[in-house]
Amino acid sequence: MASPSSLSLLPFSPPSATFPRACPAGGGGRGRSAAAGGRFVACCSSPPPPDVVVTRERGKNAKLIAALEKHNIKTLELPLIKHVEGPDTDRLSAVLHDEKFDWILITSPEAAAVFLEGWKAAGSPKVRIAVVGGGTARVFDEVMQSGDGALEVAFSPSKAMGKVLASELPRTTETTCKVLYPASAKAGHEIQNGLSDRGFEVTRLNTYTTVPVQDVDLLVLKPALSAPVVAVASPSALRAWLNLVSKVDNWGNAVACIGETTASAAKKFGLKSIYYPTTPGIDGPQGVEVEDGYVLLPDAGGW
Repeated sequence: MASPSSLSLLPFSPPSATFPRACPAGGGGRGRSAAAGGRFVACCSSPPPPDVVVTRERGKNAKLIAALEKHNIKTLELPLIKHVEGPDTDRLSAVLHDEKFDWILITSPEAAAVFLEGWKAAGSPKVRIAVVGGGTARVFDEVMQSGDGALEVAFSPSKAMGKVLASELPRTTETTCKVLYPASAKAGHEIQNGLSDRGFEVTRLNTYTTVPVQDVDLLVLKPALSAPVVAVASPSALRAWLNLVSKVDNWGNAVACIGETTASAAKKFGLKSIYYPTTPGIDGPQGVEVEDGYVLLPDAGGW
């Protein structure tokens, strides 16, 4: 697994800075030259394939697409998963209304959005939120700015990872510390087990889940398969992509993962060219932008 520092996350096969894709016979394809100043130049008359395929749920890729376009990186949107209600969606508002928790643990923007719906349905009780990182915290900005202080985002870990959150979450009482963990039904048990081992009392609700998109447009899929990089934000999206490429011989292009959890899944699935930011959710040094966990390098045109 490739794991460069946040200053050198380049899924573009260094040091030659060319795509891990050969031009087809007849001179087709695209190359990246130093003289182009980080821009990609067409070497054939046919429409060039995308540089990066972005795979989040439709409507949630705009920020990353805009950030990549600033660096002349051509994207193709191919949503691979969609979020649906989980088995505990309807229980959330009742649990919030009837019980008091020391912490509400929110580990993704989708979990935050689903939680807010249940929280409002419960009458907006006073809650203290712990988030996994800055992207998740931003979902609560509007409520905190316009509300009466009933909702407080009070903690995020030193590194935007679930296991770090579980190890660093502070206790608010010397006795039992109660945590509500609204999660994806497909999320692992690392967080709740880590907290339980530290003496926290954890109530987990599976408030949403993900399912693969069934109606993939073949006209979109064809250029997506030729792209040198596919960006995935969850193991579920990665599985959906691998199901699509299972019919393609020897697909082995780069996978840019939003974080270590997804990158670990990619390694288990047998992928080789895997890249991810080592400090997801943390603003990078000067000249480096962090967009939704992906690291953008203005000077190199990479990410």
